Amino acid sequence: MFAYYFNLALRSFRRDRALTALMVLAVALGIGACMTTLTVFRVLSGDPIPSKSDRLFYVQLDAASRDGYTPGEEPNDQLTRYDAEALLREKRAPRQALTTGGFVKITPERSGQAPFTSAARFASADFFPMFEVPMLYGSGWSSGDDDARARVVVLGKETNERLFGGGNSVGQRVLLDRTEFTVVGVVDQWRPTPRFYDLTNDRFAETEGVFLPFSTSRDLNLDRQGNIDCWGDTGGDSTGPNAPCAWMQYWVELESPAQAAAYRDYLVNYSDQQRAAGRFERPTNVRLRNVMELLEYNRVVPQDVVMQLWLGFGFLLVCLVNTIGLLLAKFLRRGSEIGVRRALGASRGAIFAQCLVEAGTVGLFGGVLGLGLAMLGLWGVRQQPASYANLAHLDGWMLLLTFVLAVASSVLAGVVPAWRAMQVAPAIQLKSQ
Repeated sequence: MFAYYFNLALRSFRRDRALTALMVLAVALGIGACMTTLTVFRVLSGDPIPSKSDRLFYVQLDAASRDGYTPGEEPNDQLTRYDAEALLREKRAPRQALTTGGFVKITPERSGQAPFTSAARFASADFFPMFEVPMLYGSGWSSGDDDARARVVVLGKETNERLFGGGNSVGQRVLLDRTEFTVVGVVDQWRPTPRFYDLTNDRFAETEGVFLPFSTSRDLNLDRQGNIDCWGDTGGDSTGPNAPCAWMQYWVELESPAQAAAYRDYLVNYSDQQRAAGRFERPTNVRLRNVMELLEYNRVVPQDVVMQLWLGFGFLLVCLVNTIGLLLAKFLRRGSEIGVRRALGASRGAIFAQCLVEAGTVGLFGGVLGLGLAMLGLWGVRQQPASYANLAHLDGWMLLLTFVLAVASSVLAGVVPAWRAMQVAPAIQLKSQ
């Protein structure tokens, strides 16, 4: 019966081409606007590391001075260098990594290439296995390299191509800020979205082109970047080991809720000890959030993207209201045809089903046109200067959702017109003819 009703719908479209075109256009406009905004929202709000987002935890301690303290407020978003290095030394988690952003000047050895600056990530050795950084060649460095402040570096794929033309560059030498480093690894294409491991910088930027030990970066006094919050006398060095400044991100990997609870207790005890020693002035205040909890707390999706999403669904609703009116007009204009079918034995349910199939067919054609409009809308998004713009692409799931949403919304819009159509009394229609 479905094929029969579908054939009837196509015949009806040919008879009322103008009205059909209006309905298809209304559905397409709503689907195009909705899928454009929904795709952008999905890209920016997804789980950046789904395989272990529930096992990676971000550490927060309240090491600030008592000045301006408000009971119950959140601790600082980052740790001081003293606390990050102390937690790293104690190694109370199966894996732990301290990290911060920076940048370095790279001097290529190949003739004809000018020096250039690259964003850098200063981290400890567990950074790579913790965050499942894919390696194209080699590997990350070891904890022994951290302790030795070794001159080793991991290059991003694009940086490796720029310096060495691609290929395995492990063992090659590269000059960073006038210091020679040995390449120990090359990162494959990697861009977690959002860039969860450091939300203090651009949350949707590309990953850094250079990775090197944090201890080495401090030994060479390399330039850092990102937020820093100081509350006391820094002595002219805000990144020193004892500076009262929070600027480090600290992550731990914990395998179970029991480990997470134990590590939280450890953080409470550590804070109590630091307060007893006079370093911490505020009451103990710690946070231990996993990846998705951290993203939710920081509201990583830009507010304008959320607003655009609601506007997209609102526009789809307006388009569906118009479609309801057009379907109602179309079905009621066929009252005589419906009356004849009822007189020949068609049940009300059959008339209702026929009308819904026709409404769904409108949605199918509207989905095809809406897909084109969505792709055009996403192309427009990619022309924007926002750092997340080039991420706006339809994937397979969103492509499928386009047609599901188009057909489902059209069928929903057709319920009332179909119900009105099945109420047509055959006797009255036949008498009027």
